Amino acid sequence: MLVASGCPPSAVRLSDVEMDFGGTQAIKRLSLDVKKGEFFSILGPSGCGKTTLLRLISGFLQPTAGQVFINGRNMLSVPSNKRATAMIFQSLALFPFMTVWENVAFGLEARGVGKSERRREAERLLELVALPGYGARMPSELSGGQRQRVAIARALAIKPEVLLLDEPLSALDLKLRQHMRTELRDLQKRTGVTFFYITHDQSEALAMSDRVAVMNAGALQQVGTPQQLYSQPATQFVASFVGETNAIAGVVVSSASGTAVLDGPDGRFTGRCLAGLQPGMRACLYVRPEALNLEANGYENSLPLTMERFDFEGAFAIAKAVVSGGTEPRQISLTISQRNLSEAPAVGAAFRAGFSSQDAIILPDD
Repeated sequence: MLVASGCPPSAVRLSDVEMDFGGTQAIKRLSLDVKKGEFFSILGPSGCGKTTLLRLISGFLQPTAGQVFINGRNMLSVPSNKRATAMIFQSLALFPFMTVWENVAFGLEARGVGKSERRREAERLLELVALPGYGARMPSELSGGQRQRVAIARALAIKPEVLLLDEPLSALDLKLRQHMRTELRDLQKRTGVTFFYITHDQSEALAMSDRVAVMNAGALQQVGTPQQLYSQPATQFVASFVGETNAIAGVVVSSASGTAVLDGPDGRFTGRCLAGLQPGMRACLYVRPEALNLEANGYENSLPLTMERFDFEGAFAIAKAVVSGGTEPRQISLTISQRNLSEAPAVGAAFRAGFSSQDAIILPDD
């Protein structure tokens, strides 16, 4: 692959990659660039092709079509054990009958590194992942988070250019997952290694990543920063999959200068839109729960609602309301801070929720 002068090659580049399994297309003509030193995540539901993509990069699978590049080098004829990658599996796969330091140094032993040097490097890496003095322990003596860090140290021992992580936090409990997100992010920044992270958990992807690619049914839906995916979704799938949202269906009445008007059974609404949205198209308006206000005065858009219940979350509550007068009952979510909860309409009360056109986006049917 030719690289422009002054432009370093991507850590990972996928060019028109396809993957078929017996007539089933798991990856559909996918192209992607991941920068060096980036924490990059693939986010999508189970079965969308995330792990297949990881295996194509690692060399465990060869693409049906297209090319995989790592640091500008075509990986077509390069076996998995010769690629500048290391992989952390969901199960972690630590060796139960080896000590912690032996687990960390396993890849070095396979490369013929002497025992004393292996031990020194293992201890250095254990200190890097905040486990100094744990080298003589067995994996069974460690907590889930500690085993996770040992797996990361083992992967880093072979000095990979790209670390591939296949849902490594899914087996941990909620508080430990949240703690490990911070640890992984900090470790990635300290080492400078490119992290290619697979997850179906949107909160993980949004919290840790420099950029996120959203996948569905083998195809990329959108690539962007967490903020871009949340506030500027490019498709209905991204809008509904990334974060909580409310969808209001209708037909586009007009569209100009990045703003569109949608007409539907719940009324007429104005919101931001992308280029290409035309009058007569079926579309949905998406508005986040935190963008809905309990008062409609002063807002371009309003929605008639009847309060149904409150789900208390601590610092805030999620109010569930039903659209009033619609052809079929539909639920709308509103985020209400604890300090404003006393002012919220009572259960069973009718009210109008308002929202700004800048807080709503209108997207054509996928």
